[in-house]
Parts: sequence; structure tokens; C-alpha cells
Amino acid sequence: MTITIIIGLMIPLLGTMVGSAFVFFMKDEMSDRLQKLLLGFASGVMVAASVWSLLIPAMDMEAGCGKWSVVPAAVGFLMGIGFLLLVDELTPHQHLGTDKPEGIKSHLSKTIMLALAVTIHNLPEGMAVGVVFAGAENSSAHISLAGAVSVAIGIAIQNIPEGAIISMPMRAAGNSRWKSFMLGSLSGVVEPVGAVAVLLLASLIMPALPYMLAFAAGAMVYVVVEELIPEASHGEHSNRSTIGFAIGFVLMMVLDVVMG
Repeated sequence: MTITIIIGLMIPLLGTMVGSAFVFFMKDEMSDRLQKLLLGFASGVMVAASVWSLLIPAMDMEAGCGKWSVVPAAVGFLMGIGFLLLVDELTPHQHLGTDKPEGIKSHLSKTIMLALAVTIHNLPEGMAVGVVFAGAENSSAHISLAGAVSVAIGIAIQNIPEGAIISMPMRAAGNSRWKSFMLGSLSGVVEPVGAVAVLLLASLIMPALPYMLAFAAGAMVYVVVEELIPEASHGEHSNRSTIGFAIGFVLMMVLDVVMG
């Protein structure tokens, strides 16, 4: 792997670490309005990345098939949704702000189940970064290296609020600032791991790259629809999440067009 690709794979983790560092500068627990704004922003970035950076390139790669060019994108998208649905149903996990575990019953500690919830959330983002960089290495994939970097930067930007949303409640629960920062940062480790795994398998998945691009898009949209939007819309100040979504969506769209 080239230095550019290695750096690109690590950019999303850096975003999580920057967000987790908010715990050193914010004295109080994050306000509900700010949290909803950030959740909406993360949702907007992920949806825009799914469309412009994953689904559209998946269809462009099959442009020679005419109207059937949409088939790999449609099939891959549904497979991504189904995969995350299965993982969500089978993996014991617990989301921040709730006391009710999800998935199969287990005797795991709350800390481990919180970590598993974050892993489920971040894995699709890592896969998306890995698959776009795999596509950038393939001249027929209609994905430039700059376009792949733009996806990594976009996900890193939306990881900043995610890191803060994870680390701040940890601090409010009584953990030290350093421990809260470390827990928040570690939540993003799965992203470069997932990206590297996909990239190492690139030679095997290249014939199915359009399906993999759409698969990553479906997995990310699942996270948005299942977790981020419901959390952002619950209770008061839901209009903040709408504003955040619009900002995140436009920012990611501009990044993809300008750098792609």
C-alpha cells in the first residue's frame, strides 16, 4: 500500500480522536440541542457519501449494461442492509443513553456491550473507506484517488461529533477525562481495521466491486435509519438535527464533486 493510501485509511480514526478530545475542553455534559445537531450532521455526511461516493460509482462501473446497470447497486445495497440487520440482531450490544440491551441475551458487561454497539456503527464506515481505495487502485472503477481521500475526509469530519458524543457521556458517568478520551478514541479503531481488511482482499473482490460499493452504502444507510435519525428526532429540538443533516449532506456532496 502506498503512503497516501495508508494515511487515507487512518484519517477517519483521527476524526474520532479529535472529537473524543472535546472532553478536555468542555466542562459540562453536551447539551441536547448540540447533540441533535451533531447526530443530524453525521447522518447527512453518511447519506451523501453513500449516494455520491458509493452508489453512483457502482452504477457507472456497469454503464455498459444500459438500464441493467442499476442491478449491482440495488442488489449490493439490499445485501448491506440485510447484513447489518443480521449483525444487529445477533450481536449483544447496548446503546448510550439506554439501559436495555439489544441482540441475543448474554452476560457481557455494560462496557463491552457499549463497545460492541459502537463497533457495529463504525464497521460500515471502515468498509466504505477500504472499498473506495480499492476502487481507486483499479483504473476501471470510476473512482479517483482524490475521490477516495474525499470519502475518508468526509467520514473523518462526521467522526468528530461521533467521538464527542461517545466520550462526553463517559465523562459525565464519572470516568476521568483521559479514560473518557481513550474510550472514545478506541471506538474508531474498527474503521481502519475494517478498511485494511477490505483493501487486502481487493484482488479477490475486484470483479464484485460494484456490489461491494453498494454493500457499504447499504450498511451505512442502515446505521443512519436505525440509529442516528431516531436518536436525533427523539424529544425536543429535532429541527436541530434537520439543520445538521442538511449541512452534513451538502458538505459531503461538495467534497466528493470537488475532489472526485
